[in-house]
Amino acid sequence: MLYCYIFLYIKIFLSLLIDCSKDWSSDVQPEKWNRIAKEKIDQMLNRNLNGKVAKNIILFLGDGMGMSTVTAGRIRKGQLKNNNGEEEITFMESLPHVALSKTYNINAQTADSAGTATAYLTGVKTRIGAIGVDGRAFDCPTSLKSKTESILKWAHYAGKSTGIVTTTRITHASPAANYANSFDRDMESFDGINFKQEHFDQGCKDIAAQLIEENSYINLIFAGGRKKFLSTNHTDYGSTMKGDRIDGRNLIEEWQIKMERQMSKHKFLWNISDFHDLTTGQYDHILGLLNFDHMDYETDRVIKNPIEEPSIIDMTAKAIEILGSNPNGFFLMVEGGKIDHGHHSSQAQLALNDFVVFDEAVGQGVHLTSPNDTLIVVTADHSHVFTIGGYSIRGNPILGININRYSNVSLQNLTYTSLLYGNGPGGIKPDSLRRANLTNIQTEHKNYIQESAVYLKSETHGGEDVAIYSSGPMSFLFDGTVEQNYIAHVMAYSACIGPYNSTKYSKCDMNRGILVKSSAPDFLSSKINLFFLNIPLLLVIKNLN
Repeated sequence: MLYCYIFLYIKIFLSLLIDCSKDWSSDVQPEKWNRIAKEKIDQMLNRNLNGKVAKNIILFLGDGMGMSTVTAGRIRKGQLKNNNGEEEITFMESLPHVALSKTYNINAQTADSAGTATAYLTGVKTRIGAIGVDGRAFDCPTSLKSKTESILKWAHYAGKSTGIVTTTRITHASPAANYANSFDRDMESFDGINFKQEHFDQGCKDIAAQLIEENSYINLIFAGGRKKFLSTNHTDYGSTMKGDRIDGRNLIEEWQIKMERQMSKHKFLWNISDFHDLTTGQYDHILGLLNFDHMDYETDRVIKNPIEEPSIIDMTAKAIEILGSNPNGFFLMVEGGKIDHGHHSSQAQLALNDFVVFDEAVGQGVHLTSPNDTLIVVTADHSHVFTIGGYSIRGNPILGININRYSNVSLQNLTYTSLLYGNGPGGIKPDSLRRANLTNIQTEHKNYIQESAVYLKSETHGGEDVAIYSSGPMSFLFDGTVEQNYIAHVMAYSACIGPYNSTKYSKCDMNRGILVKSSAPDFLSSKINLFFLNIPLLLVIKNLN
């Protein structure tokens, strides 16, 4: 036991040395903080309220990216650059407009990814587990009468190109809500378990079949999930694995035949070589299923030799490049789905590394488009029971043992990490009497499972609000605390599509433009009539002099 304590104190001493070696000497000077605050005020006062019509819409969805994930991910990103981390500014946090989204489902205080995706993509809140149907749907017959339409479909109707990029299966809950209508998110394929013959006989279709049969107009898909499109009789591309379907269908081949009949220039791709060969204008329709199941965690992706999958950064850049050739614009959803998976496993390193590359994908969206004509929205579907705490010192490794100014051990005389979960597989197991001793544990290893208060097989979602970050046309409409379904409505209004098509909604003026510079002097002196925006605005100006 004595050796354990000696090792612990050496580890604490070395951590303090590391902390001291990182330069934060300028932080003690008040001038730095005053300058940063004044620069932010100047930035806010000189913003333009962009009231133009959006040509393009990009929705970045960090699955499970609650505020604690954003904060820990920000620190992780900074520390990967050998900085303290706390001062890092992510791409998403640099966007000018911020709001909070209430994520509950109509029958669930803490939501799942299906009901939330239906809200932010179709504008209608629904039940937990439901995709693309309203709250009246609870079985096959009722779901056929309760279908909702998504922002992706509204964009398609408006002549825009459409695309989905995700690191999950394309039939998974979040991406599926772009095109599918199902009362049960698990009906991804005709597998005889989640989707059975009785469902088919009642007129329902599995999610993969809905994509190929009813939504083949989608111009670009980069995702995983080939197994949902192949039958148990079909061998996967590049492996010996068989598909999930029991109906004998190969939906990938059916998609190819359908494209040929439509005389569409098309490409099915399943490997990174084909991905890198893609160029703008080459194809009208691209179906990229780049993994048999979900795509890899970024941590695992980069250590493979050779690398087998493109990153979410590369997929985002390629999607914008290809979809951007349409003069009518495009809608693109980009999902960082593995953030959520890492949290469910209580493996914070996996979740945070995927957050870092997701934020870099947001950076691609910012750099490759113009805020004049492109609405960018970054949000999450829900949070996780993921916490940061312990009074850790500045620059403490975010994945490391908590080193602080008070006590580095619990009342059980055991060390602990700054990152913990409220529940999950890291809880004290029934055959254990106390927490594990972390002294010799590599808590920064990708396989390390963070500790949790309640022992569960899988960590759960969190019920608190999540952030919405936005820029571009009409992004200022994201303000305050809003219902999650509001997101779809703002996206549609920004582009005058769907229910806000100018022929349906007289307040959507296709000729609207920049509103007014939002500086205080301009507001006080301006006589600009804001009614041309055609939405109700109330300006309350208080004289503080």
